[in-house]
Amino acid sequence: MDAGDMDGDLAQVLITEEEIASRLDAMAAQIEADYADKDVLLVGVLKGAVYVMADLSRRLHRSVPMDWMAVSSYGSGTKSSGVVRILKDLDADLTGRHVLIVEDIIDSGLTLSWLAGNLSSRGAASVRIATLLRKPEALKVEVDVSYVGFDIPNEFVVGYGLDYAERYRNLSFIGTLRPEVYHH
Repeated sequence: MDAGDMDGDLAQVLITEEEIASRLDAMAAQIEADYADKDVLLVGVLKGAVYVMADLSRRLHRSVPMDWMAVSSYGSGTKSSGVVRILKDLDADLTGRHVLIVEDIIDSGLTLSWLAGNLSSRGAASVRIATLLRKPEALKVEVDVSYVGFDIPNEFVVGYGLDYAERYRNLSFIGTLRPEVYHH
C-alpha cells in the first residue's frame, strides 16, 4: 500500500520508506555495538511494532530470540487512555536476560514506562527501549529510551505498523491523515 492507494485520506508523508530504512540501519549498528558481548531478547509490542521488529531484527548480524506482548491503552481512539491492560503476555522467562523492548511509537510514555517497570520486575538483567518514533511534546512521564528512530511533532500518525481503527498499518511510510478522516 502506498500514498496512491489512500483515496485522498493522506494529509502528508512525514517520513519516507527510505528514511525509515536508513535510520533502522543506524539503530541496528548501535544495538550491535551495545550488546556485543550479550545475548539480547527482543520484545515486540503488538500490533504496531510488527514492522519495526521485523525490519530491525533482520538488520542485526546475530540470531536474536523474539517474544511478543500485546498491551492496550488506546481502545479505538487516537489518544492514549493511560490505563494499561495486558492482552497477550510473554512466553519467555526474563530472569537474567537482557531485554530490548521494540516499539513503534512513544507518545505519552505512560504505557512504555509501565511496561519497562513490569519487565524489570520479572528479573531481567537489563531492560532497554528502542522505538521508531517519539513525540517529545506529548510525553507525560520521563522514559529512558536507548534507541530512537525519529522525534516527530505531536500529530496523529499512521503507517509502518501504526493504525487508525486498524487501517493504514501496511503503508511503507509514516504519514498523517486529513483531519476529516478521524473527526467524523
